[in-house]
Amino acid sequence: MTRSNRSLGNQTGEAFAARSRKGAETRARLLAAAKTVFEQGGFLDARIADISKEAGLSHGAFYHYFDSKTQIFREVANEQEELLTTRRAASIPVPTSAIERIRIGNRRFLEHYRDEARIMGVIEEVSRYDEEVNAARAATDRQYTAWAQDNIQALQDEGVADSSIDAGIAAVALGAMVSRFAELWFVQGYAEYDFEKTLEQLSLMVTNALGIEEGSR
Repeated sequence: MTRSNRSLGNQTGEAFAARSRKGAETRARLLAAAKTVFEQGGFLDARIADISKEAGLSHGAFYHYFDSKTQIFREVANEQEELLTTRRAASIPVPTSAIERIRIGNRRFLEHYRDEARIMGVIEEVSRYDEEVNAARAATDRQYTAWAQDNIQALQDEGVADSSIDAGIAAVALGAMVSRFAELWFVQGYAEYDFEKTLEQLSLMVTNALGIEEGSR
């Protein structure tokens, strides 16, 4: 390859990279716009025209990246599920007591659910009739449950949690308790609660259920 051809190759590679970056940025704009539109009016009333307008793009730009309103909603929902699971299972600094680790994990989850309550409510609604959204929710639930089960078993191995408790059942039951409470609280507006007091109460219920005593490491 001559020097000029090598230079042309470099330019072509740079141009491709620039187009790829621009494409990724445009796609991200559409996803952010879709999230806003779904939050404001729900899934059924949202229109592709609304999403395109919110993103400042044309119909053609939308269809370049997504086939339908359903497809982009599924991606928005997947992003939220991944963020929720990541926040829940994120590494917690050590040294920290077992009770404090549970409290930190619950805080991360509740804060994210609270901050994203509008879109979480729409996802919950759509998951009742869209099999793909429902499957994505189930997959992230299983991912979190596996992480929680491992942690409960580790606490049992350390002699901190009650070894007579089935770690798998406890992971599902306690995770469902916190998740369902968050939905009732932040999405359905079941009642008004003080955040810090509620965090403390939920964490206390989890630690009591696992037989963890105050001061346990």
